[in-house]
Amino acid sequence: MFVLPNDLRDALKEPLGRLVNEQELLKLLSHERYIVSVGDLVTFTLLNNGIKPVLCIVDYTIKRKEYSSEMKEKIKDFGTTHIRVKNPPGTITDELWNTIESAYKNLEKGPLCIEVDGEEDLAALAAIFLAPADVTVIYGLPNKGVVIVKVNEAHKNKVKEILDRM
Repeated sequence: MFVLPNDLRDALKEPLGRLVNEQELLKLLSHERYIVSVGDLVTFTLLNNGIKPVLCIVDYTIKRKEYSSEMKEKIKDFGTTHIRVKNPPGTITDELWNTIESAYKNLEKGPLCIEVDGEEDLAALAAIFLAPADVTVIYGLPNKGVVIVKVNEAHKNKVKEILDRM
C-alpha cells in the first residue's frame, strides 16, 4: 500500500503530463486507442462527448461532494464490468493497484469501470505507472483543467520517484 506523506501533497498539484482545457482534450483524444480516465468529471465529460475510455476510475464524488444523478447514471451505465474496491483518501491500496494491473491485462474484454469506495485521487499514479504501451491516461487537476498523459518511460519514471517517497 502507498500512503501520501504531507510533504508530497504540493508536488502532486503539478501536472504529470500536459494540462489542457476540455476543447483541447477532446481534440487530442480523437485518435487515441486506449484511454483511461481517472475522476468522475473527466469520465463524464468523455462519455458525454461520445468518447469511451477502456478503463475509468471513479468514486462518485467531485471535490469530495455529491453531484447530479444524471452524471452518476451516465457513468454507472457505462462499461461492461464494474468492480468496487476500497481505497481510503491519501492512499493507493493493494486492492486498487491490483485491480488496475488486472484491467490492463484484459483491455480487449471491453470497458471496465473501477468504482472506488473512498477516494480515487491518487489512482492516476497507479494508472500511469502500470500502463502498457499505447495507453493515454487523463485525470482532472482541480481548478486548473485536465491532464493528459500519453504514457512513456519518462512519465513512468516520474511516477516511480513519487511512489518511492510514499
